[in-house]
Amino acid sequence: MYHEDELLPLSALQHFIFCPRQCALIHIEQAWVENRFTAEGRVMHENVHEQGVENRKDVRIERGIPLRSLALGLTGKADVVEFHMSHEVDGHLKSQISNLKSAKWLPFPVEYKRGKPKANDCDKVQLCAQSLCLEEMLKVKIPAGALFYGKTKHRLDVPIDDALRQETIETAERLHEFIAQGKTPRAEYEEKCEACSFLDICLPKTSCQGRSIMKYIQTELESEGIE
Repeated sequence: MYHEDELLPLSALQHFIFCPRQCALIHIEQAWVENRFTAEGRVMHENVHEQGVENRKDVRIERGIPLRSLALGLTGKADVVEFHMSHEVDGHLKSQISNLKSAKWLPFPVEYKRGKPKANDCDKVQLCAQSLCLEEMLKVKIPAGALFYGKTKHRLDVPIDDALRQETIETAERLHEFIAQGKTPRAEYEEKCEACSFLDICLPKTSCQGRSIMKYIQTELESEGIE
C-alpha cells in the first residue's frame, strides 16, 4: 500500500506506456508543451466534466469523479462513470456518489480520448486503473468500461479481465520505480513523435543519432553562416 504523498497521476500510466521519455519530461522534469492535439484533448475533457450529472432510465451518469487507489498508488479523475441499476453493492456506494437513492448500481467508467484507438494498451490500462480505483473506493467488482474516441466518434467497450488487470498492476509498479529513479531516458525516434507536443524540445531525431543538442545547434548555426 502507498501513502497519500506517494500517489502518482493516473494519466502517467498512459504516458509511460506510450513513451517513457514523454512520461519523464512531464512527471519528473515537470515540463509541459501544448500543441493543437493536446489543446483539443484538454478542451474535450473540460467539456465532458462541465456537463454534470445526468439521469436516464436505469442509468445515472456522473462526470469528473475523483479517484484514488492506495493499492496502486494512483490518483486522478474519471471523465464519466455510468451507474447502471443492475447489481447489488453495499451501502458505501451511496456515501461516495452524490444523491443516489438506491444501492443497486454498477459503475461503468468511460474515458474520453481525442484521437483514435492505439496499437498498444496505454488507453486500456488507464481505463482499467480507473476501474480498480472505483473498486477499491466503492467495494464493487467492475467487469467492463469503455473508451470514447473523438476522431472516430466511436465507443469501444473494454472488458476489465484478469489479463488487463495484471498488466495494469505491473505497469503501476514499474511506473513508481521509474519515477523514483528520476532519470529521463534517451530519445528514440518513431513515427508517433511527429504528433507529440514535445517534439521541438525532445529532438528525437538528433538524440537517437548520438549527437548532442549543443552540437546540433552549432551545426545549424554554421549552416546559416553564423559563427
